[in-house]
Amino acid sequence: MNELQQEIQLQLEKYRLDKIEPTAEADDHAEKFRMEIFNELGELGFTGVTTSEDYDGTGLGYQDLCVVLSELSKSSVSYAVTISVSSMVQGIFSQFANEQQKKKYLPALATGQEIGAFGLTESSAGSDAASLKTTAKKVDGGYILNGSKMFITSGSIASTFIVMARTGGEGAKGISAFIVRNDASGFSVGKKEKKMGWKVSPTTELIFENCFVADENLLAQEGMGFKIAMAALDRGRITIGSIAVGLAERALEESLKYSLERKQFKQEIFNFQGLQFMMADMATELEASRLLVNESARLFDENKNNQKLACMAKLKATDTAMKVTTDGVQIFGGVGYTSEYPMERFMRDAKVLQIVEGSNQIQRLVIARNLQKQYSI
Repeated sequence: MNELQQEIQLQLEKYRLDKIEPTAEADDHAEKFRMEIFNELGELGFTGVTTSEDYDGTGLGYQDLCVVLSELSKSSVSYAVTISVSSMVQGIFSQFANEQQKKKYLPALATGQEIGAFGLTESSAGSDAASLKTTAKKVDGGYILNGSKMFITSGSIASTFIVMARTGGEGAKGISAFIVRNDASGFSVGKKEKKMGWKVSPTTELIFENCFVADENLLAQEGMGFKIAMAALDRGRITIGSIAVGLAERALEESLKYSLERKQFKQEIFNFQGLQFMMADMATELEASRLLVNESARLFDENKNNQKLACMAKLKATDTAMKVTTDGVQIFGGVGYTSEYPMERFMRDAKVLQIVEGSNQIQRLVIARNLQKQYSI
């Protein structure tokens, strides 16, 4: 890390230990999202890291954002993923919105006054995003949206949504992207999901019943929606990977501390070779994941986005987070399965990282397709 990134990490470490860690377990149990924490993270400059200073962002790169997300996820994956998705929405605005749209929506998102959310997934369109059914019918002055979205991160706390809807025929080319505000007529938030993990982050359904969206809220042009969504997921692979790295690092730290304190058979359990080998593997997989994520972020910052490497980073880091947290529970033994220690929460939070922003099976598919292109004559 460079000097700025070290400063960011130290500042965030102090903040999370003071403001997030003390209530992390209770908030997880109560499924309580504290908007004041998100606002404070915005005041510190962490909710608009990659957004230009012209729109009140910090104007840094994805390598810097990865430092933020990794450090934050050591105490709360939920707040980290809230920033990740809201940052992804800002990235969409930065790349595809016109100047009027940027000025209108970016400052509140970048400063943490508001939260952004991304509406793509539907009950019949998960990995097969091009088959979505939500429609946007052209009318005078705008569009009428009908349909629903599911599994939307921050659905009940977001103010600005990027929503994908079908304006044309079947397939990817018939999809367009729209800016929808939470107070739009005909828009409502549906049920809140009861989840295994990420309990502080609300995941909800979005419902559109003759929801009017003005022409000025169309992003780019009709038919660009799928391209916009895929560009967003390119960013999401990197940020979710960085969250996984932070979570795995915290799980390894807790496992090491516990193994150096817990005694069985008159010695610290760390001294047993079986656990030493387990933790050596955990540390090795963690470092491999960190390097992949960092390299993906570096290439993205240099406008050399490498889709294959980003998919590998997301795949490796999230599989590692699942393995490290699972092994962490094993190292803690019986108490690791209880909420007396945070390891069981880490394990629950790790699981969905293998699913969001494209499941790890989809990551493997994309990697394979890139390999096919690379080696085809």
